[in-house]
Amino acid sequence: MPNRLAHETSPYLLQHADNPVDWWPWSSDAFEEARRRGVPVLLSVGYSSCHWCHVMAHESFEDQATADLINEHFVAVKVDREERPDVDSVYMEAVQAATGQGGWPMTVFLTPEAEPFYFGTYFPPEPRHGMPSFGQILEGVRSAWADRRDEVGEVAGRIVADLAGRSLTESLPADRRPPLPEELHGALMGLTREFDAVNGGFGGAPKFPPSMVLEFLLRHHARTGSAGALEMVQATCAAMARGGIYDQLGGGFARYAVDATWTVPHFEKMLYDNALLCRTYAHLWRSTGSDLARRIAVGTADFMVRELRTEQGGFASALDADSDDGSGTGRHVEGAYYVWTPEQLRAVLGEEDAEFAAARFGVTPEGTFEEGASVLQLPDADGPVDADRVASVRQRLLAAREERPRPGRDDKVVASWNGLAIAALAETGAYFDRPDLIQAATDAADLLVRVHMDWQARLHRTSRDGTPGANSGVLEDYADVAEGFLTLASVTGEGVWAEFAGFFLDTVLLQFTTEDGALYDTAADAEALIRRPQDPTDNATPSGWTAAAGALLSYAALTGSELHRDAAERALGIVTALGGRAPRFIGWGLAVAEAALDGPREVAVVGPQGDPATAALHRAALLGTAPGAVVALGEPGVDEVPLLKDRPLVDGRPAAYVCRRFTCERPTTEPEELTERLGG
Repeated sequence: MPNRLAHETSPYLLQHADNPVDWWPWSSDAFEEARRRGVPVLLSVGYSSCHWCHVMAHESFEDQATADLINEHFVAVKVDREERPDVDSVYMEAVQAATGQGGWPMTVFLTPEAEPFYFGTYFPPEPRHGMPSFGQILEGVRSAWADRRDEVGEVAGRIVADLAGRSLTESLPADRRPPLPEELHGALMGLTREFDAVNGGFGGAPKFPPSMVLEFLLRHHARTGSAGALEMVQATCAAMARGGIYDQLGGGFARYAVDATWTVPHFEKMLYDNALLCRTYAHLWRSTGSDLARRIAVGTADFMVRELRTEQGGFASALDADSDDGSGTGRHVEGAYYVWTPEQLRAVLGEEDAEFAAARFGVTPEGTFEEGASVLQLPDADGPVDADRVASVRQRLLAAREERPRPGRDDKVVASWNGLAIAALAETGAYFDRPDLIQAATDAADLLVRVHMDWQARLHRTSRDGTPGANSGVLEDYADVAEGFLTLASVTGEGVWAEFAGFFLDTVLLQFTTEDGALYDTAADAEALIRRPQDPTDNATPSGWTAAAGALLSYAALTGSELHRDAAERALGIVTALGGRAPRFIGWGLAVAEAALDGPREVAVVGPQGDPATAALHRAALLGTAPGAVVALGEPGVDEVPLLKDRPLVDGRPAAYVCRRFTCERPTTEPEELTERLGG
């Protein structure tokens, strides 16, 4: 019999709907049931493309004996962290504080008042490597709850008090100011010390794509001319593009590399990673003209549209790491869809081309992955490359791979991640003359307005099959959607997208921002948890805090709003506090700080729609590298966006105005001069 999760829309929760565990979704009813029965709550948090979530599900949650133990002594609650990042954040903070590490699946035991008292992540079905089995954990917690209830309550009380006492206010500088030039230079020096000069990236294994840090470095280079900043971006982007973390056949990036050399990925593909990296490579091309950066930006954009676009025009969340291995046993194996052996190459390509492909893509008899299989890479080749032969081999291998069982797709649409995708696709389409990508960005924006936004301009976090989910948007949703819409407005010249961004940013100011300039991840009227989550650090995506700072700053540049400018600058106080100490974890905040220091530049392009001279000026504006520059495009006399107001043609010709804080230089009618002014 299906459990209560059968009525949910989350693909992750639906994966557990047939478990013998009597799962509840996160709800007040679940905790009321725990109080009625006098038992603790087992909270399990994960997401649909999480490999170890699948492993623990198969080992434990599908096991009848384990399920019987859970059902008798606990109320089991399953949460999709992508639907409820607030729940995930609050309890992950407790897990990390208690154990020094975190991850998914996250396993937390709670009192019926939702107070945590025991934590972990993945637990195996039997003791392993010094780790207790999940059954031992369940028995231990059951015993403690039955025999030492007062002690458990005291532990839970101390944990909640500790969480409640954590405040970011003390970390903020008293004047809530953005970083100064010397402080941004200090962040650069910190990144230089952590840079892996051999393999690219920062730190060791596992190695995650540092997209937000790379954006900071590109902006810092644009502002200061720092060669070292640009070199770190170029080395890292080249290493990732040639490594196994990038899908050499189908495009798109995996979540991270398990090693320091970018060779073997954890194969899940997330929308947010690909959106952020698509934009980073497009910006690297804008700065350098690199053919490699162009190829990766376009290939990643095409991957998102081909593999993640939904029927409604939005973008799905992720592709699984695991897929059926094709053996006929139904066994799901990580990476099965992506890896190759020399024998498999020969079966598709024949002997001669298989030998060529093996050398080209690093496929060896020993393999670089499991069971003698290799992850395709693109090692540097000596001498000229037969591009036509490479294209033919890649096409045939991709066609053969399409016949393999495909990884599952989590097809829920997450507002914030779609905002990131809109920004990336709009810019990539504009840079590389791909109107289809701009249209894909527009379609996704339209879906967010039609489905995710209510009549009060409040956002639903998720939708599926065109139906909004029940969960309210969090700060990152409002901020990233505003960022995407502002970018789309700059690319298309359709000011309505900037107006929508203004609605969302007004909600940020009213619902998420405190009087002292700090921001919370949940709205003031959201469901109360044991702690109101507040995390300004950038992790897999820009934090809601730094994303809001960036969108507020851009909106202020378009509109001249001092209210939004002041909010952005106060929000950047956290970057002043953290940038020198932990630059890898505040990368987007540092990028926004570069924009604030540069102005950001405000570019108004006025001219008749469809006029080639207008288009040339608009393209030059979009390709300018001035950090965080905003662009408004419109016909003379149109003041839909305040930056365009009272901007006439010059001698009857289209013109561009470059301004800071609405104080403008003389207008120019020459794209080359505009390029020079904007550093393109």
